[in-house]
Amino acid sequence: MSVKIIPGTNIAYGDNKDAFSVLRPMIQITGGLSLGQICRITNLQSSTIQNWVKRGFVPRPEHKKYYERHLSRILLISALRDCMNIEDIGELMVLINGDTDDEGDDIISETALYDVFCEAVRELDEISLNMQEIEHCIDELVLHEDRNAKERLSMALKVMVYAYLCGKCLKQIQLNLSRLRGEQNEHEKQQ
Repeated sequence: MSVKIIPGTNIAYGDNKDAFSVLRPMIQITGGLSLGQICRITNLQSSTIQNWVKRGFVPRPEHKKYYERHLSRILLISALRDCMNIEDIGELMVLINGDTDDEGDDIISETALYDVFCEAVRELDEISLNMQEIEHCIDELVLHEDRNAKERLSMALKVMVYAYLCGKCLKQIQLNLSRLRGEQNEHEKQQ
C-alpha cells in the first residue's frame, strides 16, 4: 500500500515531509477556505461537512471560512470514516482534544495531530506492517511532557492509524471483489 495522496484529501504529497505544508498555503492565500474549496480538496459533499459541523464534530466556520483547525478535523474524519463510524471518530477526537470549540483543553493542536497521523501512515507504509512496528513507530512519534497525555495521545493515534489502514484495506477488498465479479460475469458469458 503506497500512500501517495495526503490522507483525507485528493492531493498528492509531493516531496513535502508534513501534510499540512502542502495545505497551509491554500488557507493563507485565500484567507481561509470556503466550503466549496474544502469539498474540492476532500471529495466530500457540502452537506456531509455541514452535518459534521452541526453535530459538533467540526468547529463552526468563522465568517463562512475554514482555517487550519477546521480543515485538520475534517481531514482526520474523512481519512478515518471508511473504517470507523462518525460517532466513534467524534469520541476519539474528544478523548484527545476535548470540546471542539475550546482549544484550551487540547493535548495537541488539530494540525499537529493531523501531521503526526499522516507521518505515521507514511512511515508505516514503507515498512512491513506488523503490530509491533506500528506500536513502536507511533510511540516514537508521540512527544509530550505529560506522561498521561502522552499515553492517551499514543493510544488514540494507534486507533487512528489502524482505522485508516483498515479503511485502505476495505477499499482494496471492494475493488478486488468488483474485479472478481466482473471476471466471473465474463467467464459466464463465454460459456
